[in-house]
Amino acid sequence: MTRVNFINSSQIYENTEKTFFSHKMLIKERLPEADVQHVGSSAIPNSLTKGDIDIQVRVVSDQFPEAVKVLSLLYKLNEGSVKTETFRAFKDDSIDPPLGVQLTIIDSEFDFFWKFRDVLLLNHQYRFEYDKLKKKYEGKEMDEYREAKNEFFLNMMKTPEFNKLK
Repeated sequence: MTRVNFINSSQIYENTEKTFFSHKMLIKERLPEADVQHVGSSAIPNSLTKGDIDIQVRVVSDQFPEAVKVLSLLYKLNEGSVKTETFRAFKDDSIDPPLGVQLTIIDSEFDFFWKFRDVLLLNHQYRFEYDKLKKKYEGKEMDEYREAKNEFFLNMMKTPEFNKLK
């Protein structure tokens, strides 16, 4: 039974930025064509975060198989995540902060992590609502939080702000 806890992203900003840039360089050395982006709550200043960092690696479809191979050498496959022909999730829990890497094909159904970040950066109200949701689930079951978070993001995908991002 895993419980979820949050901290303000400003408390770990320096460490997450350092981690992001070092892993971006590592990934770009091996996948120079990839678009590597810092996503998730640690990419949103002054938001609540679980204290981890998420990176989205975006590639065109013909680069996806090679990207899976490369990222498999760098990180552990996240077995608890969805696995499709357009999406793979990897992780490294041994570093501080723990790292999640989402590999997506550009413009595929899972190519939305950067959009969530951008909408939250541009819209204070959505960011406030997301932090409010996190406060509600502070100390509660991770699965309960993830279910509520998924519902929040499904609703965000219906907003004009989300849908105008290309």
